[in-house]
Amino acid sequence: MNIILIGPPGAGKGTQASKLEDERGMIQLSTGDMLRAAVAAETEVGLKAKAVMERGELVSDEIVTGILSDRLDEDDVQDGFILDGYPRTPAQAHALDALLAEKGMPLDYVIELVVDEAALVERITGRFTCADCGEGFHDTFKRPKVEGVCDVCGSKNFKRRADDNAETVKQRLEEYRKKTAPIIPHYEPQGIVRRVDGMASIEVVSDAIEAILDGE
Repeated sequence: MNIILIGPPGAGKGTQASKLEDERGMIQLSTGDMLRAAVAAETEVGLKAKAVMERGELVSDEIVTGILSDRLDEDDVQDGFILDGYPRTPAQAHALDALLAEKGMPLDYVIELVVDEAALVERITGRFTCADCGEGFHDTFKRPKVEGVCDVCGSKNFKRRADDNAETVKQRLEEYRKKTAPIIPHYEPQGIVRRVDGMASIEVVSDAIEAILDGE
């Protein structure tokens, strides 16, 4: 089963992709991870990407597609993959169509995590983590059982991401609406778009995705 998970920042794509990896053996393909791996391995396309990044430029769609192409040739993705963070634009969606057709790898579903943007801003801006063990917490939804003390390791050292502030989150949502959301109509005629309430609990969202993959 090959799928794209799509949704704005904070919708829970990474969490759901990890669950699918654990429960179904699907492989999460994050463009950032693939890019770093290709650069580290000094593949032909990885060296091209490294040269671009060293010049302080953005890696082109052609290079990203090349890195994805190499990754799709590896054995571990033959039982299914989850694309997270790619495609980000209609142009990348067209390139992905051509790449998958060339490799004879069908795309089964594009699953959109639908969210309420105002609630999503609250969800993201309230996040914080234990700086020692990485356990996640939230100002509203998951406070430590003992105020100021990590439930897992007992640390009193917490941190927040610098970009988890309301202004930055709203900018990221606007960027998503303008550049990434338009890929959904690209896939609608193929009959593979499915929508899930991304504001539901992690377990409810996971069950809904599982039902889609099982054809229920």
